[in-house]
Amino acid sequence: MSTPESVHVQLEGRTAWLTLDRPPLNILNISTMKELQSVLDRVLPEIDFLLFRGAGPKAFSAGAEVRDHAPDRVADMLAAFHGVFRRIVQSDCITIAAVHGYCLGGGMELAAFCDFVLATESAKFGQPEIKLGCFPPVALITLPHVCGLRAALDLILSGRTISAHEAQAAGLVTRVVEDDQLATATAGFLDELHALSPAIIRMTHRTLTKAWREEFETKLAAVEQLYLGELMNTKDAREGIRAFLEKRAPVWQGH
Repeated sequence: MSTPESVHVQLEGRTAWLTLDRPPLNILNISTMKELQSVLDRVLPEIDFLLFRGAGPKAFSAGAEVRDHAPDRVADMLAAFHGVFRRIVQSDCITIAAVHGYCLGGGMELAAFCDFVLATESAKFGQPEIKLGCFPPVALITLPHVCGLRAALDLILSGRTISAHEAQAAGLVTRVVEDDQLATATAGFLDELHALSPAIIRMTHRTLTKAWREEFETKLAAVEQLYLGELMNTKDAREGIRAFLEKRAPVWQGH
């Protein structure tokens, strides 16, 4: 089963393998985000496990399309992207990200949001939004929960890129595997989960994440309001996006 352009789904029993396929870097534009929503609407009621991966050799996903941050598109972009997370958090499905290559921006937000992250040794993680005069809304909520406040501050405020091993040390990555072993390791990891009672693992997952899931919508709505109502009205946010698209260094004005 596949959607027309950039999201493909392979079903194996009650497991769905979802592949982002927008070469070369699997950038998430509004259309792709809406495809993700549509796929999740179809498969989430029918599965216990959902696995995200990226097509091609270069990236899991290098993030959201910068052009979609333009004033006339940013609200639609946020609604489309955050709709993906809202669907996942309302589900009891256990999520896994199999990461290779670049995992940046919105791609890292998606991976970090998953229950488990398997990454190749050469994978690179980062939230570079601050360098564009923006911030990553979902990461602001997820990373302090997953990595702790200090690691979240380091990653989000610096915008730096880190290795898979550093990401594992920070609590972002579950397991690091050799570059040519990601598919095998992911299948083996799923086999470990499949050996357990699906009813009990779902119940345990629901109990472990209950408080987090209940808080998520409230926090996300507040961050969205800040992003659209304040951040996108600053001169520096507009300058950062323009500078990126024009391939030049930004000239910050401080407001």
